[in-house]
Amino acid sequence: MTEDTTGRWRGWRTAAEEALYGPEGFYRRPEGPAGHFRTSVHASTLFAGAVARLLCRVDEALDRPPELGFVDLAAGRGELVTGVLAALPAEVAARVRAYAVEIADRPVGLDPRVEWLTEPPKGITGLLFANEWLDNVPVEVAEVDSTGVPRLVLVRQDGTERLGEPVAGTEAEWLARWWPLAPEEGLRAEIGLPRDTAWASAVACVDRGLAIAVDYAHTRDTRPPFGTLTGFREGRETAPVPDGSCDVTAHVALDACAQAGATATTPAGALPRARLLTQRAALRALGVTGARPPLTLASTDPTAYVRALAGAGEAAELTATGGLGDFGWLVQSVGIPDPLDEP
Repeated sequence: MTEDTTGRWRGWRTAAEEALYGPEGFYRRPEGPAGHFRTSVHASTLFAGAVARLLCRVDEALDRPPELGFVDLAAGRGELVTGVLAALPAEVAARVRAYAVEIADRPVGLDPRVEWLTEPPKGITGLLFANEWLDNVPVEVAEVDSTGVPRLVLVRQDGTERLGEPVAGTEAEWLARWWPLAPEEGLRAEIGLPRDTAWASAVACVDRGLAIAVDYAHTRDTRPPFGTLTGFREGRETAPVPDGSCDVTAHVALDACAQAGATATTPAGALPRARLLTQRAALRALGVTGARPPLTLASTDPTAYVRALAGAGEAAELTATGGLGDFGWLVQSVGIPDPLDEP
């Protein structure tokens, strides 16, 4: 018999963990994330092509190892890893060992070259790519009460909230360092400590290569005053209700994750400082510019012009200000030069 949690007060981290990843959780539903929201992977094959080019740069920086790892972390139904394998040059693809990491069951018909795992593999030589993963690592929510004290927000399964105990211990330390709240009633923050830990663990899986997290993000000087906790269902934003009927997500303090990831223990020794950049900048560095094709092509090769124009539109969406282009990229090199660094 399933436990009735409808009237039980819990912290947002526990409630969201069950709602997203429990036996009847949102991310176990057969339609997958693509049934409810559109990521860069679903917006255009140009995104997978750019990641494939990045994997080729990592391959060159690693001096073309006999086995090149590619890990699609939070793989959904394997859309990104499938697109990357299809876009790779044959010589590189022949050496790639591809992994998709996801809690859901392996999709029917997925490329047999892809290993389907529930945890990232250890000892990666290559690229670990986490697209919209960290925003779904559940976190506690804090809110300032009428006396100016930040307290944990408790929630029931129907989404009703109330305030609990004051934030204390390592969670209070994280808030003080990364998201300090003024003593003004109603101000809120998401305590990103579990995401820092998750990212550091992911980076530690890379022996040599590159680890990248792509997500909705903010940094210490741009924290939203009332937090970002929200829900998504069938392509629309909705109230975050932890009953398994919708996605429950919050933007990521990527600067805190970057600091934590740089402390990961790897065979490469001390890691360089991670870089934060926008998706717009990252994709442009990988050749996705959104530039319109020359009008002369319309007269010399109309079919090619139409294809190029469609590609320019897709590239523009991936790099748009106020949209996907504003996503944050956290780039952590492990024992190699940063392949996204401008020459």
